[in-house]
Amino acid sequence: MILGKKLLGKVIGATEYIDIAGHQKVPAKIDTGADSSSIWVSNLKMKKDGKLSFTFFGENSPYYTGEIIETSKYLVRAIRSSYGDRQVRYLIKLPIRINHKEITTSFTLANRERNDFPILIGKNTLKEGGFVVDITKNAVNQQKRVKNTTLRHELKKNPSYFHRKYVKEQFNTKGVA
Repeated sequence: MILGKKLLGKVIGATEYIDIAGHQKVPAKIDTGADSSSIWVSNLKMKKDGKLSFTFFGENSPYYTGEIIETSKYLVRAIRSSYGDRQVRYLIKLPIRINHKEITTSFTLANRERNDFPILIGKNTLKEGGFVVDITKNAVNQQKRVKNTTLRHELKKNPSYFHRKYVKEQFNTKGVA
């Protein structure tokens, strides 16, 4: 029971809504395999005076406001993606609220347009907030993904079309041989 009381309010699910930088209830993926957290930004520019300029999220996001953020408080980090690629990213600190707990944590600025979630929360933020992840809990209802049986059916029906639709871009190929 003592352990249960100590964890009250600190247990979060595999997905959560977080409040960040003036935006309320933004869906975030909790990723215990990622070291750092990242947030989707667009229109990222370096000004002549050394300030970073960007907007949170992208124009096609329901969380996009178009507000231009400028900051001179940033660091730079080399990040290894889940695909093994190294990327140089800017890192900023932001105040956030997860599950009623407020912390200030670091985020790398990334183009997450193609990701299911505009924000990824990694191990460093989880540690800073003292959070424990219960993967059976999800605060965010995700859109249904394409099932593997549907994919196999599409492949069997028209392999060339399937390749163009799903695979070609991943490998930068010219098409079917």
